[in-house]
Amino acid sequence: MLEHLIQLDRHVFHIINYDMANPFFDSIMPWVSHAQNWIPLYVLIILFCLWKYKKKGLVIIAVIALSAGLADCTCNLVLKPLVHRVRPCRDPATAPTDIARIGCGMGYSFPSIHAADHFATAIVIILIFWRKWRWIWFWGILWAGLISFSRIYVGVHFPSDVLFGMLYGTLIGWLMSRLFKWLQQKQPNCFPAL
Repeated sequence: MLEHLIQLDRHVFHIINYDMANPFFDSIMPWVSHAQNWIPLYVLIILFCLWKYKKKGLVIIAVIALSAGLADCTCNLVLKPLVHRVRPCRDPATAPTDIARIGCGMGYSFPSIHAADHFATAIVIILIFWRKWRWIWFWGILWAGLISFSRIYVGVHFPSDVLFGMLYGTLIGWLMSRLFKWLQQKQPNCFPAL
C-alpha cells in the first residue's frame, strides 16, 4: 500500500513538474517560490497592523510571526529529520526527468516548509480578520496555495510533501488563532477588537 502511494506521488509530481511545463509557468513559478520575493507583502501586513491597531497591532504581528516560526521550526527540527525523505531532484526514480527550475535545496523533502509556513501565516491572518473582510479567505488561500504549488513545479518537493505542509500549516495557523482569541477574551485591553 505504501509503495503504491509513493508511486502515485511520483506520478503526480511528474505531471506537475514535467507535463505541465510551459513558458509562462517557467518564468513565474521560480519567482513565486522564493519567499524573499514576498517581503513587500510581509512589510505591508506589518504596516497595516501598526497603522490600523497602533500598539495593539504588535500583538497581531507577534501571533503571525509565531505561527510561521512554529511551523518552520517544527518542520525543520522535528519532522524532516524524522522522515528523511529525499527531494525529487535526488530521488533515483524521479531525478532523471526532474526539471530543476531552481537549485535542488539542502536537506530533506518532507514536509514542505514553504507550504507549512505560508499556510500557517495565511490561516492565522484569515481567522483573525475574516469577520471584517470576508474576501480575505480567497486571497489568503490563493497566495499560500500558489506558493505551495510552485514548490512542486520547480522540482524541489513531491505533492505529498506540499499537501502535508499545507495541512500542518493550517493546523498551526488555526491553533494560533484560537490562542489569539482566547487571549483577546482574557486581556481585552491588550488585544485589538476586530
